[in-house]
Amino acid sequence: MAPPKDTMFRSADMSLTQLYIANEIGREVVSALGELGVMDFRDLNLETTAFQRTFTQEIRRLDNVERQLRYFHSQMDKATIPMRSIYDFNNPFTSPSASEIDELADKSQSLENRISSLNESYETLKKREVELTEWRWVLREAGGFFDRARGQTEEIRQSIDESDDAPLLRDVEQNGQGEAAERSFSVMNIGFVAGVIPRERVAAFERILWRTLRGNLYMNQSEIPEPIINPENNEEISKNVFIIFAHGKEIIAKIRKISESLGADLYSVDENSELRRDQVQEVNTRLSDLASVLRNTKSTLDAELTAISRSLAAWMVIIKKEKATYQTLNKFSYDHQRKTLIAEAWAPTNSLGLIKSTLQDVNDRAGLSVPTIVNQIKTTKTPPTYFKTNRFTLAFQTIIDAYGTIKYREVNPALPTIVTFPFLFAVMFGDFGHGVIITTVSVAMIYFERKLLRSKLDELFSMIFYGRYIVFMMGIFSMYTGLLYCDAFSKELPLFKSMWEWDENDKGDLGPTSHRVEGYTYPFGLDWRWHETDNDLLFSNSYKMKLSILLGWCHMTFSLCWSLVNARYFHTPIDIWGNFVPGMIFFQSIFGYLSFTIVYKWCVDWAARGQNPPSLLNMLIYMFLKPGTIEAPLFKGQAGLQIVLLLMALACVPVMLFLKPFYLRYEHNKARALGYRGIGESTRVSALDDDDDEGQTLNGGRESFGDDDDGIAMITQDIGHGEEHEEFEFSEVMIHQVIHTIEFCLNCVSHTASYLRLWALSLAHQRLSIVLWDMTMKIGFGFTGIVGAIIMVIIFGGWFGLTVAVLCVMEGTSAMLHSLRLHWVEAMSKHFIGDGVPFEPFSFKVLLEEEPIE
Repeated sequence: MAPPKDTMFRSADMSLTQLYIANEIGREVVSALGELGVMDFRDLNLETTAFQRTFTQEIRRLDNVERQLRYFHSQMDKATIPMRSIYDFNNPFTSPSASEIDELADKSQSLENRISSLNESYETLKKREVELTEWRWVLREAGGFFDRARGQTEEIRQSIDESDDAPLLRDVEQNGQGEAAERSFSVMNIGFVAGVIPRERVAAFERILWRTLRGNLYMNQSEIPEPIINPENNEEISKNVFIIFAHGKEIIAKIRKISESLGADLYSVDENSELRRDQVQEVNTRLSDLASVLRNTKSTLDAELTAISRSLAAWMVIIKKEKATYQTLNKFSYDHQRKTLIAEAWAPTNSLGLIKSTLQDVNDRAGLSVPTIVNQIKTTKTPPTYFKTNRFTLAFQTIIDAYGTIKYREVNPALPTIVTFPFLFAVMFGDFGHGVIITTVSVAMIYFERKLLRSKLDELFSMIFYGRYIVFMMGIFSMYTGLLYCDAFSKELPLFKSMWEWDENDKGDLGPTSHRVEGYTYPFGLDWRWHETDNDLLFSNSYKMKLSILLGWCHMTFSLCWSLVNARYFHTPIDIWGNFVPGMIFFQSIFGYLSFTIVYKWCVDWAARGQNPPSLLNMLIYMFLKPGTIEAPLFKGQAGLQIVLLLMALACVPVMLFLKPFYLRYEHNKARALGYRGIGESTRVSALDDDDDEGQTLNGGRESFGDDDDGIAMITQDIGHGEEHEEFEFSEVMIHQVIHTIEFCLNCVSHTASYLRLWALSLAHQRLSIVLWDMTMKIGFGFTGIVGAIIMVIIFGGWFGLTVAVLCVMEGTSAMLHSLRLHWVEAMSKHFIGDGVPFEPFSFKVLLEEEPIE
């Protein structure tokens, strides 16, 4: 029988397959299957460590190549050289041959050696340039320091003679000249230390020197006006030049140690002015030569990196795919006798034909006479869940998968979510104007989606772009509900003639009262006359509150019906009679009845009857506290009907509690009495099993071999490939059923009340929109003339900015999260557990999407 067509309603039909692949074409087969992306391979070497697997050496080699490519990328970023986009290549996803991979590995190694050599040379030259630049500044500033120190020779000698505790030198701003002053430094045994230190450490440097030497020093410093570039990280560092004079070699040595410990760079400076002039000239010459060498080295390095940038993206894709191929090969079992790789994988049944043709193409290209065997296994193991999605349905499916994976062949909640999610959002967000803004933004993202997909997006915008089709649906539904509410930026939409007219007073002016037009009803949505009336809030508050209860009842009843569909599909009638039927009766007896009374109350013209409409809240409370007591009846026989409904609801509780557990125990005992073995007691057969008895049929199953015309052998085995099921435990089943019953009964109340958020957020959105209009645009309309026009433009900009930021972005995000909660908790809990196994195929496309090449 042909497998069912893959739809979004249920998971695709899956098959567990075994592949027997010749070792010579193992890499080519896995690479071709990675291009297809339809096979979820199982790890057959779970008990083997990563270092003991077959293709560990190949993965290590590819790891090294990947490290080298990342190194090239980092050097390109450092040199601000852009990498050629992966989308500029004709076909970047084509898998190369093994010889091309070897060639790329050798080329990458040679390039790394050359780039690292050039980079080290450039950094060494750059460090030397920094040292020469700092030395030049020291020599330049030291001349001024010596000039100020020459005139102090006699005062220095007097200070030393008078007291040993006094500072060695004092900063007295006088000028002195003469060769005797220069010779006096050596006569008095005064030395000096000159260097450069980071500016943020100058204060600490001065304090440490002062406390260590007790003030016996003379220090002068000046700022270097231009920042020094650190060649290691290209950061700018502000530094100061300093020169310190002190008495005695020991003190000079101590100053040197303190300077070096604080990160200062010390340089030699001659006392003689003529020699200093020669030093400055020498430094300038060396800097000029060094700048020329740096330019040549930099241009060579940039040329190498530019050549690499043209192919780096393609190389990174190739290495990622090759590494993933060998990682997948490590999941296979290797038969040493037959030199065959054995794999197990889940695949959609409808894709088996495509898999078979792909394997045949690989065989033909390799020229092997031994076919690749595809063994399809009949198994009781739970298959993974897979839904084929497109650009529109992917985001909605992701919403459901974020809560949990659907069990195999269960009804997919994502299908109705395409409609219900944006609709419930729109109920809370309903405003035609705001809906237009959201729709316009989403249409722009959809129109430019190809361009945006290829660009680098920030994290927040990428989330919005990923859900662009959800935003589009939310905008469309918001426009629809905005028309129903007759709201556009909090102002009315007079689409049709109103059914209300204002009364005129004696003077012909419109009065505070109104009357209804006879024989006419507003054709669509709310009448726009309700806007800005005194009882507008009272009316919309009551209307939206009751509407939220009705929508909640419809949504939960709709979701509860899916549990019936699942039970019928899986042929479990006990779930129908033990859970669905009593649960539906319980829910409808209370909240179905409440929804009926809401609609009935709306349908009755209480003014014509001359009665005040009864309170439904009091009616529901007295239904439980005082059964049979009705203060203000809606219809005849209401008291008796409420007693019957209450008894039906109470009678369903023990049915939900006991029917399913006792029925399952009865079935289990009956099966044991007839001698059947329990579930999970069959023998497991895997591709790893020895097949010494090849002529025997395993577990009494059928085994058929066939050879298709294209050379791919297909084997179908009907074997007991079961999973380890737990033994039946009545106590455990009973506990689970009690928990389910308590949760269902309590959640019927709490979940119905939870839908009141539709009323609360809708009312809050409308009131906030009105307040924003009154505090901005309404004030702007009060000005006239040229000044009024200018003020109006400014106020409109502020109003529109706040509308987008607060009402569209913040309020929209809040409404979306509340709608998400209503689906995850209130709706999906009625039929969805989320205990399925996700289908995770080996796919190069998914791999590159998860780890994009930037």
